[in-house]
Amino acid sequence: MAREFTAQMSMHRGRWRLYVVLLNTTERWPEYGFDRALPVPTFTERVNALSVLGFEPLPGAAWQWTEDRRDLDDPSSPVVLIAAIRVRSWTGVAA
Repeated sequence: MAREFTAQMSMHRGRWRLYVVLLNTTERWPEYGFDRALPVPTFTERVNALSVLGFEPLPGAAWQWTEDRRDLDDPSSPVVLIAAIRVRSWTGVAA
């Protein structure tokens, strides 16, 4: 049976990366690097990356973007954008 998770995408070391959050486990989080800063990965590229990792968006799920900052105590700190979507693993994927 497919399990549900949250996938997130953020900028790390000047490149976009997509990862699936595996809470309550010591497993390494599946991750996909886009190897670029611009342009932001398209919807299709993100879905293809999830597929490579063995996941797919839940039916009806949409990407939601959140604005954060590197230093929470400094309002002038650079902005960090984080995208998130609910996903499910394919049957047989051990996540």
